[in-house]
Amino acid sequence: MTTPTIAFFNNKGGGGKTSLVYHVAWMFSDLGVRAVAADVDPQANLTTAFLDEDQLDELWDDPSHPRTVYDAVRPLLDGTGDINIPPLEEITENLGLLVGDLALSSFEDELSAEWPACLDRRERAFRVISAFWRIQQGAAQAMDADVVLMDLGPNLGAINRAALIAADHVVVPLSPDLFSLRGLQNLGPTVRNWRDEWHERQERDPGAVPLPDGTMAPAGYVVLQHAMRLDRPVRAYERWMNRIPGEYSESVLDESAQPGLDSRDDPHCLALLKHYRSLMPMAQEARKPLFHLKAADGAVGAHFKAVQDAYADFEALTRTIANRTGVALEE
Repeated sequence: MTTPTIAFFNNKGGGGKTSLVYHVAWMFSDLGVRAVAADVDPQANLTTAFLDEDQLDELWDDPSHPRTVYDAVRPLLDGTGDINIPPLEEITENLGLLVGDLALSSFEDELSAEWPACLDRRERAFRVISAFWRIQQGAAQAMDADVVLMDLGPNLGAINRAALIAADHVVVPLSPDLFSLRGLQNLGPTVRNWRDEWHERQERDPGAVPLPDGTMAPAGYVVLQHAMRLDRPVRAYERWMNRIPGEYSESVLDESAQPGLDSRDDPHCLALLKHYRSLMPMAQEARKPLFHLKAADGAVGAHFKAVQDAYADFEALTRTIANRTGVALEE
């Protein structure tokens, strides 16, 4: 029995993707779901959101005790064996972190070289390409997790290709701007192509290791960091939000766009999340999610109401993601 994996991915960076994964992971934990937050972005931003510098210094500077995703794949790079399954960093009883590592970027060339080698039925190629999935599944089984949430970097390189074939579902974070729309035009066809190419390779599997299905089913999109006035997006954002549903349907789903549909009415839109500008510095200072801020952290007056709103927003989003991806929630 495998643990369902949800990738959060957009090849356009800077839109708040990592913060989204961080908060959804915390909310799953709050809702009683045992979750693994897997950081496969070589920038390791998700890891730095969870852990402070002292913790990271200890994890990254002790090669005798493998603790990161890079440590997990290093035997493949060194030619000394197969993957290691690193222990998860326990964030809460229900939430574990698969620690990211800047050194993971050195795995890019290996993944690129072994992708075509799968077509030649080479056992090592399948070991390398399936490494992320096998690491995540091993870590999830160790903590009896219900779901894996995977943070990816903003590019269409070999690391993300290998990460995405490990995904059962894909959530696309978007900003209401031209760059996110342009990113969708690249993302959709690329993911479909990777899915088809992986299925072609699965037919040549020599059977040495278990492999991911490579489903990569679109679960929907989340619009991040828009501003609202009187329950409507401000004019600077509205023109882009009105174009997102059509672009998502055409580029990601490969379907005809429904005329006149905007993000607020689009069934593929999982949520519209506001900036929460006033809360973010507090949350970063306190090293906790927005919706866990207390009066001692500075969340008083209007800030306290914003914390309550953030909790409601992220709970609704997380429940929607769970419903779309088949993750069971406690009653």
